Amino acid sequence: MSAKAYPKSALAYPQVSSPKRGPLIVFLTGALLFVLFISTSTVSDASAAVRAAKEHAHRPGISRPKITALLPDVRNPFRQAAHEPPVQKNSTSGEAKWYSDWKWLNPFSSTITLDEHRSVLPPPATRPPIYTFYDSEIEKTEEVRAAENKLLLTWRRAWWAQGFKPVILGRAEATNNLHYETLQGKELTPALEAELMRWLAWGHMGPGILANWLLLPMGAYDDHLLSYLRRGQYPRLTRYENLGSGLYSGDQTSIQAAIAVALQSRKLTSAKSLLEATSDPDMFAVDPKPTDVAFYDPDSLKNLYKPITDALLNNQAQGLTFLSSLISAHLQTNFLNNYPSGLAVLSPHASQGAVIFSQALAIAHSLNTCADSLVPRSCPPNLPGCSPCSPLKITYPWSKNNDTSLFNIGTVPHPYTLALFLARKTEVTVYHIRRETERDRWLQLITKDTLGTKLGGADRIVNLKEEVAGESSAARGIWITAEQDLQWRDLEWHFGFELPRADVSVQDVAATGTSVQMKIFTSSMKGQAPTEEALALQRDIFAKAKQVVSKAVKANDKVNMKEVVEAWNLADTEAWRFVRAYEARGRVEWTRWEEEERKFIGGEEGEERGEGWGRWFDRI
Repeated sequence: MSAKAYPKSALAYPQVSSPKRGPLIVFLTGALLFVLFISTSTVSDASAAVRAAKEHAHRPGISRPKITALLPDVRNPFRQAAHEPPVQKNSTSGEAKWYSDWKWLNPFSSTITLDEHRSVLPPPATRPPIYTFYDSEIEKTEEVRAAENKLLLTWRRAWWAQGFKPVILGRAEATNNLHYETLQGKELTPALEAELMRWLAWGHMGPGILANWLLLPMGAYDDHLLSYLRRGQYPRLTRYENLGSGLYSGDQTSIQAAIAVALQSRKLTSAKSLLEATSDPDMFAVDPKPTDVAFYDPDSLKNLYKPITDALLNNQAQGLTFLSSLISAHLQTNFLNNYPSGLAVLSPHASQGAVIFSQALAIAHSLNTCADSLVPRSCPPNLPGCSPCSPLKITYPWSKNNDTSLFNIGTVPHPYTLALFLARKTEVTVYHIRRETERDRWLQLITKDTLGTKLGGADRIVNLKEEVAGESSAARGIWITAEQDLQWRDLEWHFGFELPRADVSVQDVAATGTSVQMKIFTSSMKGQAPTEEALALQRDIFAKAKQVVSKAVKANDKVNMKEVVEAWNLADTEAWRFVRAYEARGRVEWTRWEEEERKFIGGEEGEERGEGWGRWFDRI
C-alpha cells in the first residue's frame, strides 16, 4: 500500500524526535578513557615491582615481599591523600634520607614514603658481635702498645667488612662475671689466667663469637663458616680443629657452664688453657678446620713467615708492625683472588664525561696496587695455594653484567650532572631537556647488556637496586655517586684492609682528572678519547654540576633546572638517590658504632682503660 493510502488519523500523530545523546556519549567515553589511563599507568609501574618481587622470592636469603603491598589501589584513583610514614631514627645524613622497609624493591620509593627525597632501603642486616680480649693493664713499652693497637685496628676493620660487629673486651668485663671471685682464690699459671679472663669477659657479654685478635676472616663473603657465623645463632659451644683457642662460638649458658667446670677441675693448677682444664668430651662440639679464617699464631709465623719471627725476636714493636702490614697485604690478596676476572669500572657515556669516573678509577688503581710486606708474594696461612698479589685486569664497560667473578665499581651521576656532560655545556634549558634528550639515559645504558633495550625505567631500577643492595650481590661491587667526596678511611672499612694510597688522594684525582689511571682510562676509548682541552671543559662542567646538585647554587634565577631534569629522568633520579642513601646509611652505622665503643674503650668516658685504647679507632 502506498503512502497516499494511509488514513489521515495515522498521519495526525506528532513526530517525536530522537534525544541528542552525542554529548553524553562523548563525556562518558572521555571519563572512561581517563580512568583507564590512570589505572593502566599505575599498574604498569607496579607490574615491574610485582615481577621483581616474584622473581626475588625464589632467591635464598631474602624475605619475600608481599605482592599486595606493592600494588596501588587502582579502584579509587581519586582517593584521599595519605600521611607520610613516621621518620625512622638515624635515617638522615646531610641531604640523604632513607626509610628501611622490606618493600624496597618497589621501583619508586615515593610510592612508599610519600616523600620524593626519601629512598626505601632494605632493612639493615643484623651484625652479630665477635669479641676479642686485650689486657691493657699489662706493662708494655709505648712502641709495643702502639704496634698492638694497629693490629687491633686491623682486626676490627677486617671483621666489620665481613658483616660483624667487632668488640674488644678487657678486664672490666671479666671482673663483672659472677665467676670472677672464684678465680681470685686460685693459683694458676699466667697462661691459664689470661685464658680464663678471656672467657670471663666473653661470658659476661653473652652469646656470640670469641676470637683471638690474630685470627682474621680470610675468604669470600659467602663462604660457609662466615655465612654461618653471620646468622647469629649458636646452639652449642663450638671449637674448631687446629685452631686451638683461636675461635669459639656459643650461647651464654654454655659459656658459663664451661667456666664453672674449668674452675672446679683438678687439672686447674697445671693446665695452660681452658681446653686442658675441662675433661668433659661433651662440653664442646668440634667442627672441621675452616678454610675461610686465617690464624697467625706462633707456629704459623715460625713455619711460614720466618722474617716476621726474626723481627719479633729482635725488636717486638717493629716485628708487630711488620705483622700488621703482612696481614693487611694478605687481606688484599684474598680480595683479589676472589675476583679472577678482574675489576670493572662501569663507565657509561665515558667519552663525554670521563671526569665523572675519576674516583672510581682511584679505587681500582689502589685495589690493584700491591701493598708492601716484609714477606712479599706470600699467601695467608689458610690459603697456601693462593695467587700472590698481582695486578688484575681492569676493564671499562659501559654496561654491567652478571659475572660473579668480576668486581664492579659503579658511579651514578645525578641526572643534572649527566645532562651537562652530554650537552657539553655548563647550563641547559627546559627546551633542550624536553625536546632533545631521552629519558633515563644513564640507566638505559648501564643495564643494556643484562636487560636489553625494550624494558622501561621501572624494570631497570628494580634490577639496579638488587645489584646495589641485594644480599647476594652487594659484596661483589661498590657503588658511589659521582658528586660525593670519598675518603680513604671509609673505603678501607668497606673493603676490610688498608688500601695502598697510590700517588694522590681520592679528591685530587677527582679535582684534576690527570692521573695515570685517567690516562689509561681515556686511552681505552680509542677513537673517542677526549683531548686535554675536552678534559679541561669537563672539569669546569663537573665543578658547576656539583654546586647545583649540592644545592650550593641554583641552576639559574628563573627555573630550577635540577628539578626539571629530575622530573624528566625519574628512574635515573631514583637510582642516584638510592645509591646515595645506601652509602650514607652504611657510613652512619659505622660512625654511631665507633661513638658507642669509645664510651668503653677510649675518649673521656673510657680513660680509665689506658691511653692506648683510643688508638684502636681510625681517626684519619
